[in-house]
Amino acid sequence: MASSSSIEGLDIDELYAFALDLSKRAGELLVSAAEKRRAAQSSSAGNNNNGSILVSTMKLNSVDLVTETDEQIEQFIKATIAAKYPTHSFLGEESYSKGATRDYLITPDAPPTWCIDPLDGTVNYIHLFPMVCISIALVYRSQPVIGVINAPFTNSLFSGAVSKGAWFNETQRLPFLSPPPPLPSNAPRGCIFSCEWGKDRRDVPEGNLYRKAESFLNMAAEVGGRGGKGGMVHGVRSLGSAALDLAYTATGAFDIWWEGGCWEWDVAAGICILREAGGLVTNGVPPPEEGDEIPEVRLGGRRYLGIRAAGDTPEEKGIEAQKRVAHEVWKRVVPLDYSRPGC
Repeated sequence: MASSSSIEGLDIDELYAFALDLSKRAGELLVSAAEKRRAAQSSSAGNNNNGSILVSTMKLNSVDLVTETDEQIEQFIKATIAAKYPTHSFLGEESYSKGATRDYLITPDAPPTWCIDPLDGTVNYIHLFPMVCISIALVYRSQPVIGVINAPFTNSLFSGAVSKGAWFNETQRLPFLSPPPPLPSNAPRGCIFSCEWGKDRRDVPEGNLYRKAESFLNMAAEVGGRGGKGGMVHGVRSLGSAALDLAYTATGAFDIWWEGGCWEWDVAAGICILREAGGLVTNGVPPPEEGDEIPEVRLGGRRYLGIRAAGDTPEEKGIEAQKRVAHEVWKRVVPLDYSRPGC
């Protein structure tokens, strides 16, 4: 990996090594919890299908479940960070009271802040679908400077740190192909488009569910369809985890990631990794004024667009292709109603 580095007094090497080790230890807890669940279910067949470890409560609706496992892993991560870095702040999904504020949770003047999702893909975990991960990010001056995503059920560890690149299992540099292939000249046609349905399932015409459905149809329909908005993407993928959607965009497997409704802990680590892999991350809605300028994503905006790394062609630089694809996506998606102040 890259040589030693620091940012305004932060020892990135030390912090990065700490985050990697912490993610592995938390992953062991997650695997252990899954084994206990299977053992409990086997011994009490016909009783509670979920087992005692999956005594769940509802968060917002039936697709956003919280389990004891989430809370136990978050408490372990929080305690470990507090013991090592007592002056750092902590923001975790389970310990944050949603709806307490609509202001940005990690401000530019905040101390170094660990932003954690102890179990991203909770619904997957409930259903034993292996796309489950632990997401750990260190945010400084509102920017994620370290990101680690550990998916222990697939033995996949994605990581990145500012100026140190992005990595798979600590040995394979991301993206997987180097140099990365160019983006299609007629994108979004030919692209893999990553997105999620999310937890806002209100059955109202102007709700986010309908807006996402309209956006998916526009991206997927044949070229010329949908009043000229048909994008004819090669495929649509939903992993059930925003963190892993970002991670696979960093690998180059996904070309485009578009999402709304995510909180900081869902995306902070993935944004760091995708950026370090050469990807572009911006807002999920176009800027007020049309132009070539692509705004820098603001962590906490809740609406995001990510484009994988792109190789150059004789006609177009990779960064120009990423910007072009971002504009093509904005033409086709319907703005989602997840606004926060300043976005």
